[in-house]
Amino acid sequence: MKILIIQQKMIGDVLTSSILFEAIKSKYPDAELHYVINTHTYQVVENNPFIDKFHFFTKEHENSLKATLAFGKFLQMENYDAVIDVYSKTSSNIVSFRTKAKKRISKYKWYTSFLYTHTVKEGKEPKTSAGLAIENRLSLLEPLNIKSEVIKPKIYLTASELQKGETILLDNGLDLTKPLYMIAVLGSGINKTYPLKYMAHVLDTIITEQPNAQLIFNYIPTQYSHAKEVYEYCKPVTKNQIFLDLFGKSLREFLTLTIHCTALIGNEGGATNMAKALDIPTFTIFSPWIDKKAWNMFEDGIRHKSVHLQDYESKRYNKIAHYKDLKNDFKNLYENFRPEYFKEDLTEFLDQLT
Repeated sequence: MKILIIQQKMIGDVLTSSILFEAIKSKYPDAELHYVINTHTYQVVENNPFIDKFHFFTKEHENSLKATLAFGKFLQMENYDAVIDVYSKTSSNIVSFRTKAKKRISKYKWYTSFLYTHTVKEGKEPKTSAGLAIENRLSLLEPLNIKSEVIKPKIYLTASELQKGETILLDNGLDLTKPLYMIAVLGSGINKTYPLKYMAHVLDTIITEQPNAQLIFNYIPTQYSHAKEVYEYCKPVTKNQIFLDLFGKSLREFLTLTIHCTALIGNEGGATNMAKALDIPTFTIFSPWIDKKAWNMFEDGIRHKSVHLQDYESKRYNKIAHYKDLKNDFKNLYENFRPEYFKEDLTEFLDQLT
């Protein structure tokens, strides 16, 4: 059996969808499994023992219908028995159909269902602590007669990578006997980024509760000015505990640093999902227009905890049809999502780590 799974775009999505490979191999250990992903996401699934081959959806494919059609035609030569289109957008619709696989599986959308041999309706409420992102992906395996137990995404680091992360931290003056927190200081965009002054308040709370704690930020060089702005808003005592110039210079290096951290704290996004896949505790601040039920994976209120404006102002959400209806009002919503709301929650999270 030869199966292709398609999951383009974001790092967190690519990581989360990787659970399908483990689930399929558990039922069909001899199956050959291929993965279509965007080039920049590869490092999060590098060394995954359940994935046999990668195919990369590039910028050229994104910007050209002709290139996308050619990519689908190229994949047709692999003679797949089944294709699972997790992404389920126009480009993957085209690629899936062009493979001519005997089984083509995706989530149900009335306007694309004719392109697939099997479609699966997504759940709206989670049935387990795994959350909807996990449960809805696993439901795509039903046409293959696979009913999988809940699987957690995993990241596979080598021994040399583990050593590299430790060396970087020690060379930069960190003390690994003291608490060390990776701060997801920025989201994937402004509408998913907790206000910078508020984030500084969160960092001040961490240092107030744990004066010996050390803080490192997750950002890329082009985001330095925003990371520095958060730093400047912090109290002097907090600034002393921030190693601002230390950051992962690649996705893989970020992982080698994060695995040595006590926890990851900050904006919801790929960094949170990666920390969970490394079995690192997380405290996540959700954007007010994102549905928390979809991405608060494996939350237990202890090792993994998240906060959302809806947790404190539930009436505001009573009349909305879809969370995305609030997207254009994100600034006002964030302004109302004051750090005082969840100060006690953060303190309890920090207390149980020590």
